[in-house]
Amino acid sequence: MNLPGFVIRNAFRNKRRFALSVSSVAASLFLLVMLQVALRELTNPINDEGSSLRIIVRNKVSLAQPLPARQLQRLDKIPGIVTVSPFSFYGGLYKGDEKFTSFAQFAVDPKRTLPLLSDAKIPKEQLAAWIADQTSCIVGQMTADRYGLKIGDRMQFTGQIYPCDLDLKIAGFYHGTADDRNLMFHQKYLDELLGDPGTVGTWWVLAASVAEAPLVTERINQAFANSSAEVRAESERAFVLGFVSMWANIKTLIGGISIVVIFALLLVTVSTMSMAIRERFRELAILKAIGFRRRELFAFILAESFGLAMCGAVLGAGGAWVVFHSLDIQKLSNGLFVMFEVTPRLMGLAFSVAALLGVVAAIAPMFTVARTSVVEGLKTLD
Repeated sequence: MNLPGFVIRNAFRNKRRFALSVSSVAASLFLLVMLQVALRELTNPINDEGSSLRIIVRNKVSLAQPLPARQLQRLDKIPGIVTVSPFSFYGGLYKGDEKFTSFAQFAVDPKRTLPLLSDAKIPKEQLAAWIADQTSCIVGQMTADRYGLKIGDRMQFTGQIYPCDLDLKIAGFYHGTADDRNLMFHQKYLDELLGDPGTVGTWWVLAASVAEAPLVTERINQAFANSSAEVRAESERAFVLGFVSMWANIKTLIGGISIVVIFALLLVTVSTMSMAIRERFRELAILKAIGFRRRELFAFILAESFGLAMCGAVLGAGGAWVVFHSLDIQKLSNGLFVMFEVTPRLMGLAFSVAALLGVVAAIAPMFTVARTSVVEGLKTLD
């Protein structure tokens, strides 16, 4: 029997323990990968072609506080701005949904919104129909596919934030953006239902260039400083991250859970290797007696520990890659995640953790073997 065969035979000596140990490592790494992917998706907003040019303007006091519609005239005069459109989050429940609707609804000015959605692809005839009909809307292709919608269908929404319900006719569908889920309808239609309150939720601004965007942000903040409705202008990325931060410190929470998972994984691996080596003290003593050097015995133990950890990594991290590439994560998460991508970097992290744990778990058994003499080893398990 060669040395690799000897290591493999020892690893499979207790098949039940080996299977349970590998399963524990695999389950822990699967959970670790899932947590890290979720953290990545939540804290790294999807960037598309125009995201670096878009600026979100909201009320400085709170996102829940509306802004006066009259601010539009002043925004139009600020240098570096290509277009401005209201973006009022409606937040209604679609028919059949009881607590949560997986796609957002925004009241906008269609003509002003088009430059902001430069990466969106909408057929010209559908775009014209949307602009012409004040009670119509356009819907993201992902949402259309999920609900089986078609042009001409009507969509009813029950108001949760605003004291009014919507009855919208689908004029068209858009695709090509980083998030093809949302629905957009006319701000004027919402104003009529509310009795023309003269307010909007937020302003979305398109800067002339990437270099101009920070300057535009500063000009907007200065233009409304010390006014009755002060604003906070920020990049689209900063706005999304600020919205995520309202869920408390999600990064710290997920990071803490990940550390606990790794610690539990370490305990499992160390315990398994300690039991396996304890059962083989006599054999290791015999190997010492016939001339095997200490570093060779260390290599046997390290190879077994490392192999166990890597088998778990293949099943856990590899299984996560297969599962999350096969599932419809948008449907499974009820629209919380657009995608759930297990990147090569996260796969590398999982295998690195497994490799490190495999090495660490072998340290204690190696020291025990080093301290045990041949005589003491031969007396073991008599």
